[in-house]
Amino acid sequence: MRFTAETTSDGVVERDFTLGDVTGVLWAPASGPDHAPLVLMGHGGGLHKKTPGLAARARHLATTCGYTVAAIDAPGHGDRPRTAEDERARAELRQAMAAGDPIGPVSARYGASLAKQAVPEWRATLDALQDLPEIGADAPVAYGGGITLGTAIGIPLTAADPRITAAIFGGGFVVYDALLDAARRVTVPVLFMLQWDDEHVDRQAALGLFDAIGSKEKTMHANLGGHGGAPAFEDPAPFLTRHLGTAGAPA
Repeated sequence: MRFTAETTSDGVVERDFTLGDVTGVLWAPASGPDHAPLVLMGHGGGLHKKTPGLAARARHLATTCGYTVAAIDAPGHGDRPRTAEDERARAELRQAMAAGDPIGPVSARYGASLAKQAVPEWRATLDALQDLPEIGADAPVAYGGGITLGTAIGIPLTAADPRITAAIFGGGFVVYDALLDAARRVTVPVLFMLQWDDEHVDRQAALGLFDAIGSKEKTMHANLGGHGGAPAFEDPAPFLTRHLGTAGAPA
């Protein structure tokens, strides 16, 4: 892991990093104890690691809970180069949406492909983060942002990596068999966010994904509104602090 830039504002240190071909960012309180809980935060399809909503949530968790928050660009997103497959999938998605056609087949195929690449990248990133003395291997870890593409990546990541002890997912991604299979292997506490009127995702399919999650403790927050309309009042902090504690105060 190589840090390439650092800024401090409003009590939060933001550090850009690279790990091989992966580009990422780490937010942490400017002061506080080491080994604070670590939250891995995924971004939505077509977005990037510093999307304003994601960055705002990361800063909120750093200032109110003392957490360290990490985000990486998914393959073909943000500061990472796009392949011919990325360009083709994006063009097909734009064409389907412009024509009012279902995006499910393209979205499922592309999301599954990205998840196969991104899960090993996230696990390698977590390895590198835990090697940092200020984080360490004992800091509790959660997957804290999983709407749309973040769900397609976050569910198989959480199923595969036992270091993740709580997770936030969302219903805003097209459901496919491999995603359902991974959901059945998730056993940690889950908060599931659902936009009730999502124009791109069938509500029953999203409910089926929630039902498939194998966790004994799982909660759904459903809100009226379309695909991009998640309300600002949905705060991840109460769920995360219940399962991770806060900096210096274990759950």
